[in-house]
Amino acid sequence: MDKFSMDKFLSYFTFDKINQFFSSSEIMDLLMPYFIYDKSNPLLFGSGMFLVIFIVFFTIYATIYNKKTLRTIYVLLFSLFFYYKAGGLFVFLLIAVTVANYLLSHLISTAETVFLRKFFLAIAIISNLTILGYFKYTGFFIANINEFAKTEFLAPNIILPIGISFYLFQAISYCTDVYKNEIEAEKSFLNFSFYLCFFPQLVAGPIVRAKEFMPQLQSTPKITNLDLGNGLFLILLGLVKKTVISDFVSLNLVDRIFFSPDLYTPFENLLAVYGYTMQIYCDFSGYSDMAIGLALLLGYKLPINFHTPFKSKNITEFWRRWHISLSSWLRDYLYIPLGGNKNGKIRTYINLFIVMLIGGLWHGASWKFVAWGGLHGIALIIERIICKIFKISRKKEDGKFNIFSPFFIFITFHFVAFSFIFFRAADFQTALNVIRQILRLTFEPDKFLVLVSCHKLVISFMLFGFFIHFIPEKIVEKIRNSFALSPIWVKILILGIVFRISYSVSTSDIQPFIYFQF
Repeated sequence: MDKFSMDKFLSYFTFDKINQFFSSSEIMDLLMPYFIYDKSNPLLFGSGMFLVIFIVFFTIYATIYNKKTLRTIYVLLFSLFFYYKAGGLFVFLLIAVTVANYLLSHLISTAETVFLRKFFLAIAIISNLTILGYFKYTGFFIANINEFAKTEFLAPNIILPIGISFYLFQAISYCTDVYKNEIEAEKSFLNFSFYLCFFPQLVAGPIVRAKEFMPQLQSTPKITNLDLGNGLFLILLGLVKKTVISDFVSLNLVDRIFFSPDLYTPFENLLAVYGYTMQIYCDFSGYSDMAIGLALLLGYKLPINFHTPFKSKNITEFWRRWHISLSSWLRDYLYIPLGGNKNGKIRTYINLFIVMLIGGLWHGASWKFVAWGGLHGIALIIERIICKIFKISRKKEDGKFNIFSPFFIFITFHFVAFSFIFFRAADFQTALNVIRQILRLTFEPDKFLVLVSCHKLVISFMLFGFFIHFIPEKIVEKIRNSFALSPIWVKILILGIVFRISYSVSTSDIQPFIYFQF
């Protein structure tokens, strides 16, 4: 390029022309939604906006991922940007929590006496729980005080920061592990921030343990073709679960019937309970699949969070397969510190019940969530008593299939579905209305066929969800490996087809993930 043409080229990049370009209302209207938080349209996995943003992010990441410090800063800044786009200015709360727990972990680590280590650990746990309590339970406690004491305290209008339970639980487990000398306090603030703020698992888990994740930050991520293929497969699977099944079943059946169960027949109420059971599974496991898949694309491995939970033959097995990162967190940081099963049967039952009540309350500031947790606590106690009487080993039965397995799977699934009535209903009265309607169900095949015909499309989506869930694991593994090892043009073709189908089926914008509110 000669001097004349170079001068002419550079003349297009004068301050005035750049300013004029970005001052164009059309350009600004196009770009600003990608940078400004919109409360009515938060950034979600699977949305078109996330796809565009992630492609830009990943393109740059692919060129710098082998430069440790640059990679760490880049992913951390993107994670904070992602949280801002999903939750707005609460990103500053996330930063404050990160700084506070980093400092407290070092105070725990360097304290010279056991008393001081316990003191700083207590500060870390109490401060994290105080933040959680303020944002999540203030209104709940004031409402209950008003109810029982007949007072009229005004509950402040507190907005719950997205995903706050997940990153606070992660921070508590980190400080506890430092106290127990299971891990060393991370020296690098950047690495610790990366761990706590890593965007794939930031807003809805899985809850990642530092001892599993931190070692991955010490070396350059190994991004193999197999990992890329597996990551894309999980993202596609999660997208199908969320947009094709969960959102469709929610908008076309569950929301309507749970809004006003008395307007619908007993059969439709029963159908809505099955629908919600599939909806919440596809919603949450779909998010986890996408989170694990996105992390794999970046070269990091997150723990599995769902393992076909509706194949469980008892409630203990169910909790080993459902929201695994939370149930293992409650086991390690609540059930075992309470004494676990070391202090006799009665104390074990009490500990189980307390853990499930708190687990229920973790899901939401409402007595209906406590009832949901309490039902599971009672079921776990009854199950242990039965196993004790008949000398059945629950652990040995996990995963084994025998002639009685379908019966136990059927019973376990229906208990789980029944408990989800309290989880989904707006309040206790609505839950009782749904149950009362279902109890009126009579065997009338002709009417059933008419109702099935009326809801045939949404029923077909529910059955598709159950079909995906109950496919034997060996077949799923073969499909995943075939996709992962397929040529790039095949992957692109399948990606295009799945995205096209997903956005054709979705009847509106992607619904917020259910677990974002927790």
